[in-house]
Amino acid sequence: MHVNDERDQLIDRISATQRDLGRLITRQHHSPLFDSNLTMRQLKVVLLLSCQDSASGQDLAHHLGVGLATVTGIVDRLVAHGLVTRREDPHDRRVRRIQLTPRGRALTEQIADAGLADFHRLLQRLDTPTLHDLATVLAKLHSAARALATGN
Repeated sequence: MHVNDERDQLIDRISATQRDLGRLITRQHHSPLFDSNLTMRQLKVVLLLSCQDSASGQDLAHHLGVGLATVTGIVDRLVAHGLVTRREDPHDRRVRRIQLTPRGRALTEQIADAGLADFHRLLQRLDTPTLHDLATVLAKLHSAARALATGN
């Protein structure tokens, strides 16, 4: 077997396992995500904003692949839910910055915390040598993700 074929097969196997793992966890736990009445686009905006301090409507339109008018409607509904606010950009008064409210940040933290709690329960079932191996692999994944994020 060629090295690249073996790598591709391993990547496919790992991807399938991760997908199955996600399905198993979803069946076992009720996530705050499912308690939310947000549409998928609204949730995407909330999650995008959780990764940064604020964004302009243009930024959000670009990330979502939609027009500015669509983003305006999405943000209007999120403001009505009390999850985001709009404010004037201090560097350009023509630009409105959108950011999470404390309630919006709490929602994203609840979603993340639920996922971490599920992951923690899984880790409790592993023996110590496996946890050492997993810690090593996760550190390498983290390094690879950081390199991708910085364009290296």
